[in-house]
Amino acid sequence: MSFSRIFLTTALVGALASCATPMNRAPGGMSGGGPVTPAPIPAASAGDEAGLQRFVQSFRPRALASGVSPATYDRAMRIARYNPDVIRLDRKQAEFSRPVWLYLDSAVSDVRVTTGRQKAAQLSGTLSAIEARYGVPREIVLAVWGMESNFGANRGKMQIIPSLATLAYDGRRGEMFQNQLIAALRILQAGDTDPEHMLGSWAGAMGHTQFMPTSYLDYAVDFTGDGRRDIWSEDPTDSLASTANYLRRNGWVPGQPWGAEVQLPPGFNMGLIGKGTRRSDWAAQGVRRIGSGALPGGNGSIIMPAGANGPAFLILDNFRSILRYNNSDNYALGVAFLGERIAGRPGIQGSWPRNDRPLSTGERQEIQQRLRAKGFYQGEIDGLFGSATMESVAAYQRSIGVTPDGYPTSILLGQLRR
Repeated sequence: MSFSRIFLTTALVGALASCATPMNRAPGGMSGGGPVTPAPIPAASAGDEAGLQRFVQSFRPRALASGVSPATYDRAMRIARYNPDVIRLDRKQAEFSRPVWLYLDSAVSDVRVTTGRQKAAQLSGTLSAIEARYGVPREIVLAVWGMESNFGANRGKMQIIPSLATLAYDGRRGEMFQNQLIAALRILQAGDTDPEHMLGSWAGAMGHTQFMPTSYLDYAVDFTGDGRRDIWSEDPTDSLASTANYLRRNGWVPGQPWGAEVQLPPGFNMGLIGKGTRRSDWAAQGVRRIGSGALPGGNGSIIMPAGANGPAFLILDNFRSILRYNNSDNYALGVAFLGERIAGRPGIQGSWPRNDRPLSTGERQEIQQRLRAKGFYQGEIDGLFGSATMESVAAYQRSIGVTPDGYPTSILLGQLRR
């Protein structure tokens, strides 16, 4: 999920006119197929609903001070209701995290690759125009679309205003969602959609490529030239262009790859693994590209998301651009290799350590707690293993003289317990 208007050049308007059939789209994401029916909001307790309505009244001055008109606020917040499903989903935590290989098995499934190639053929002209304008390859834009909503099939049917109002009032991250609620109100004020048809996921992500309201305000574009930045329509054009705009403005370098799968030489210094090390002399270190061809040029880092027993990847600035869309190495690898497969290139060639036992959330939290007790970790004890935790694991591994691959396993937990 990602978190400005760009006007078309005359050339791109002409390109779009030649490649896309104009659609008479009603406000709020209706197309020739008709409106999407919003998901029903389950009944809430009287206390929760009363509390939400008090919040609606108390929040009004802040929204108006942020530039939202009284008419926009009152019109939108008429549909605000406490949604128990949103709170349940916000507080839900899986007992086990999926290993990276299972995540990628799903993200880059044969069905998703086939669908991506079909969409590439169907939208060839539109994708050419988007690629020409922003310099982001069509397969990457398509891959984000596939990852975010399964090519538009799972855009979410929850009304955004009730969801954000509920999270702003009663969620774990109230201030963040209050900001998102104000952004959603500003979108409504601009006339891009209306409150009833502003639909998306339970946390407020909207459209084909799941923009949060603040990201929409910063990056959404009216690529069709119809006067609205419509990411809710059956027509994905504005969503795909907005995604390309997001990536380009967050560091995408036209003409450069995201990176490549690589093979490390025997005796490679594993202390160089991780996004914190960036260098351009990997070939001189004995690193080779899997398959044919030389390593891509430029400063890059090597990551091994499954540790020393799994594949290795050289990542460049464009991989980091994908991380700005969703700050997860697994997600960025999913986008990268779904794009590779859609474009007809090979997928990941290395083998994953599929026999590794997955760690429960409690075990992952224990690893963080024990790393903190030993002075290696200062972050939150949440059981989520991002870059900070993996770097802490690697530092601990170096301190006990084992391969510092930063990968959490039951063996690592046993070492920490001893």
